[in-house]
Amino acid sequence: MAKVKYYYDTKTLSYKRIKLSKLNKIRNLFYFLIGSAFTGLIMVIIFFQFFDSPKEKILNREIKQLSTQYNVVQNKLNQVELVLDDIQHRDDNIYRVIFEADPIPKSIRKAGYGGVNRYKDLTGYNNSELIISTANKIDQITKQLYIQSKSFDEIIELAKNKKDMLAAIPAIQPVSNKDLSRMASGYGYRIHPIYKTKKLHAGMDFSAKTGTPIYATGDGKIIKVKRSRRGHGNHVIIDHGFGYKTLYAHMSKYTVKRGQKVNRGDIIGYVGNTGMSTAPHLHYEVHKNGKKINPVNFYYNDLTPEQYEKMLEISSQNNQSFD
Repeated sequence: MAKVKYYYDTKTLSYKRIKLSKLNKIRNLFYFLIGSAFTGLIMVIIFFQFFDSPKEKILNREIKQLSTQYNVVQNKLNQVELVLDDIQHRDDNIYRVIFEADPIPKSIRKAGYGGVNRYKDLTGYNNSELIISTANKIDQITKQLYIQSKSFDEIIELAKNKKDMLAAIPAIQPVSNKDLSRMASGYGYRIHPIYKTKKLHAGMDFSAKTGTPIYATGDGKIIKVKRSRRGHGNHVIIDHGFGYKTLYAHMSKYTVKRGQKVNRGDIIGYVGNTGMSTAPHLHYEVHKNGKKINPVNFYYNDLTPEQYEKMLEISSQNNQSFD
């Protein structure tokens, strides 16, 4: 039952009942409802400021679980990286060395993905750093696995061609031991016979009589046959494939032509004294991927360990070359 309100009338000196019009009643009810709603809104805001709703509690619990799972994934990715690093190390230092393939540069193996906005959609969250770090690591591992897979494809092809490669790599002396007068000069800085200054001698000189047979040191294809009175004189170049080429200089004559295929041990010409040469000899060079390297490491099919040690000793002497 609603309370009855009175007011004191000073004229009649008595209490009279307050009567409200319908409009006043509606206005008062409206003010009451507005005030209640505002008070309730303030209480709700204050409550949710300090306490989580049931839905928020569920979401926070899920976020914690996801963060824990991301940390577990990060640890597993770190383990995968260690295993992958070991595989890459073996690939570069064992498998690719066996098959005469150059190691893959780290700049290629470890290259990142381009684009600064690659992970833009993952920013703006409380755990964005963790999520982006995990996504980035997965991308890096994925790319490294792709490169490693391609490397193994190459190794498989090299293994299939191993027989051809072993036949192609220079592995004998270009002049037979029985025909050698002496191994005159080795690879390295030597006194030039004409200029009398130290100059890089990028091959080995085999001293022998004019007309001594010269042999192809590995299977390959003749890519150059040149007759000249200067420089290397009459000379031949063989492309063995797999990055190897050999040069035979100062010949008296050659017995091959450009484009001809030869096998290891085939006679390609004869020792001479043509071009810039001071005595009959063969100047022999081995090139690997365009770089001149020491031929002394490519006679393992011909020499015993004792003979090889003797050749190393002779070739390393700081003497005068023949060209």
